[in-house]
Amino acid sequence: MQTQLKSLVAAATIATSALSASAAKAELILIDGSSTVFPITEAVAEEFMADNPEHRVVVGVSGTGGGFKKFCPGETAISGASRPIKESEVELCAENGTEYIAIPVAYDALSVVVSRTQNNFLINAISSGRLDGLTFEQLQSVWSPDSEGNVTNWQDISPAIAGAPNAPLDLFGPGSDSGTFDYFTDKINGEEGVSRGDYTASEDDNILVTGVSGDPAAMGYFGYAYYEENASDLFAVPLSVDGETFVAPSPETVVDGSYPLARPIYIYVNKELVDPSSDRYSEAVKDFVVYYLTDAIDAGLVSEVGYVPLLDEVYAAALAHVTSLQVGRYVLNSDAEIVQEDL
Repeated sequence: MQTQLKSLVAAATIATSALSASAAKAELILIDGSSTVFPITEAVAEEFMADNPEHRVVVGVSGTGGGFKKFCPGETAISGASRPIKESEVELCAENGTEYIAIPVAYDALSVVVSRTQNNFLINAISSGRLDGLTFEQLQSVWSPDSEGNVTNWQDISPAIAGAPNAPLDLFGPGSDSGTFDYFTDKINGEEGVSRGDYTASEDDNILVTGVSGDPAAMGYFGYAYYEENASDLFAVPLSVDGETFVAPSPETVVDGSYPLARPIYIYVNKELVDPSSDRYSEAVKDFVVYYLTDAIDAGLVSEVGYVPLLDEVYAAALAHVTSLQVGRYVLNSDAEIVQEDL
């Protein structure tokens, strides 16, 4: 009996030690940033925690700019970004001694949308062939700073849309901390951050979805995943740069390069947390990033949440950047190559 008791005590001691070691390794991984990148990162986080229940991953949404305001001072381990890091953010990271690894994770098709169930005019005009879509020139007439207080009706859009209703133009879009806002204003208005201000702005794309889908006079823009998830309520307008060729957002038009508002999206990782030689090294963060670029990609999570996967060799190159601790402002260029880009 005494021998059996000793064995039980020894077994319990070993089990307790194992549990203590496991608890010691348990970590909280904090992530914030882009609402566009959020669906992918949240999906990866859920799968990662299912496979690694000792860790907890919390994914917030502050917009790309808001995310960097937390990431650069070291408040978060990873930041989602729907555009490359800005010069002011590079400087903020440098001031705080934060080195970062830039990792492209998918392609997005920024979508201009109206209500599928309410905006009968635009949808009927496009489906009947009377209208091909909207041009960049028309979008600029809607979203430029000069349009504020002047372009307030569908009939005010220029060049004019034949048969446009005499109805107020209700606009929805991301706020100024959003990388989607930066990208859209650069492409449409010719300068990043330049936009009219009299529209309903939110860093939460679900608020924009709700606003547009229930309003017959609404127009808005946000990432493709939010459109696809709500495609029964939203209609993505075909767009044209030159007024000749109109293309709707889809995985196919992103891959073939024909959709004019396709873009890569990123995560930024604090280099110290994935550097085994650093005092701040986090095995959990390193494992999560590797999981993001391998298991999650193999499981098809990017496509599942509504974005377009990168080429396998791009993910391999991104993983190599992580393992080699390649820091700096790297971007994915039009040739699907990860290259360093100077500001």
